[in-house]
Amino acid sequence: MRFLLRPGWIAFVVAVLAFAVACYTLLAPWQFDRESERSAQSRAIATADATPAVGFDTLVPPGTGIGAEDQWRRVTLTGSFDRAAETLVRLRVVDGAPAFEVLTPLRLTDGRTVVVNRGSIPAADRGAVPEYAAAPAGPVTVEGRLRLDETDPQGRPPLVENGTRQVYVSDSRSVAAATGLTPVEGVVVLEAGQPGVLDPIPIAPVGGGAPFSNFSYALQWLTFGAVALIALGLFIRLELLQRNGKRETAGSLRDQLSGRDGFGDEPAPDGRVTDRAADGADGGADDGRRDTARDAAGSGPGAG
Repeated sequence: MRFLLRPGWIAFVVAVLAFAVACYTLLAPWQFDRESERSAQSRAIATADATPAVGFDTLVPPGTGIGAEDQWRRVTLTGSFDRAAETLVRLRVVDGAPAFEVLTPLRLTDGRTVVVNRGSIPAADRGAVPEYAAAPAGPVTVEGRLRLDETDPQGRPPLVENGTRQVYVSDSRSVAAATGLTPVEGVVVLEAGQPGVLDPIPIAPVGGGAPFSNFSYALQWLTFGAVALIALGLFIRLELLQRNGKRETAGSLRDQLSGRDGFGDEPAPDGRVTDRAADGADGGADDGRRDTARDAAGSGPGAG
């Protein structure tokens, strides 16, 4: 198996082993972790659905923000919408179409400000902001779900486009940067049927996906790793068989050229002698006839 020490084979073996290791130590565990997170979020949503709504200050006392342990819980808030500080989340997709989400700060009766996600609106032509219903004026009581702030991986700052304040994620920090307000950390997403709600944001685990979809992806990565190792073994075996076959063919050819292959030594299946045997018999007959002729010449007239 010295052929495995050739550069091409070394590179091939290393690549296959690296892929298999990545499948079993990185890719499959990553999908298993995502499935665990999705399952945990689904359980949290189910628990929140079965729990009655409570006052916002019960779960988020003054001086604190929305915590991960309270995400998805339903709360009630009383206050007035600050329509002048309304901010849109750009580059959203709803039902496969571009959309915006509308974030409107709500000033609570205790003086705090909470960012409320009123829902989504479809984008107009070329991504323009369409006309949509304004938040109600005056004091209101609304019910929504607690959500953690999203994070923009690129850290893009807020912008103003066509007179509309816009950000890239549903995030109280982005709203603070865009408006100068100091809202409570986190966002409250309005439920359907609440005052000021637009198209409600679906309540689903972050990242979406059908149940067990990440689990199936993990199994696929495990299968890919196994297939890669099996294929490597098959390629090595085929190379060995090919090399052994070439040696056997070369040895047989040398035997034929040197006459050591035994060709013609055995009778043919039908009882006839082979060509080489027949040639030998013919040669023997010729020698016998020549000997008889010499004997006859020696015993003829004048002999002796």
